[in-house]
Amino acid sequence: MLSFLIALQFLTRLPLNINIDWQAENIARSLLWYPVVGALIGAMLFLLACVMPDNHTLLVAALVLSVWVLISGGLHLDGLADSADAWLGSHGDRQRALDIMKDPQAGPAAVIALVLVLLLKFGAIVSLLEHNAVWLLIVPPLLARCVPLVLFMSTDYVRDQGLGRDMADYFPHSAVRRVLLLVMIALLFLTGIFNALLLMAVALLVIWLLRALMIKHIGGMTGDTIGASIEITEVVVLSMLVFLMTE
Repeated sequence: MLSFLIALQFLTRLPLNINIDWQAENIARSLLWYPVVGALIGAMLFLLACVMPDNHTLLVAALVLSVWVLISGGLHLDGLADSADAWLGSHGDRQRALDIMKDPQAGPAAVIALVLVLLLKFGAIVSLLEHNAVWLLIVPPLLARCVPLVLFMSTDYVRDQGLGRDMADYFPHSAVRRVLLLVMIALLFLTGIFNALLLMAVALLVIWLLRALMIKHIGGMTGDTIGASIEITEVVVLSMLVFLMTE
């Protein structure tokens, strides 16, 4: 339960007001609960969409997207913005890329990345609302929160300090495969066998491509690149769901 509370407090801005023991092992084990927190975020978005009037699709989509951003406090969007600036502005210099990620100022690449991701999410939410398929909003946050598990299993963490360093040092390898199996089973129930397998295959392809970019530009991953990977996976999965499930 402690690991779950750490995951919930870190990934959301829900007013928990709980004193938590942020020891390295507890922080690392909280990764196992990321998909659960993702499912909770998706469930909240689904419930919000359900209670909204169905004759104002664009406004409801904007509200759902706004809550989606506010629930996490823009945590992963910040990582996306920093990563976009670093990948495009470092010109192949790894240290420069890492330095850019720490710069609080947003460059043109950051703005473009944020606009594109939010625009695609908005359009996809509109489509789900129009086809009465808002329950599918549960899937993208759930599947995208598996991204950190896959990355920590396969990719070096390049910074020497921070929460990511603790997660990398104490990563619970033995339990991760069981968590991913449970997510796979959940997807089978939510989307059907064919769609679940296709979504997982595409998500893995996205992770593989992003991982290749991380290794090329900085030699591994950081918290920012993990956040960027979550956002990109979310928007890809959400877009695929629209095409697969709203005929």
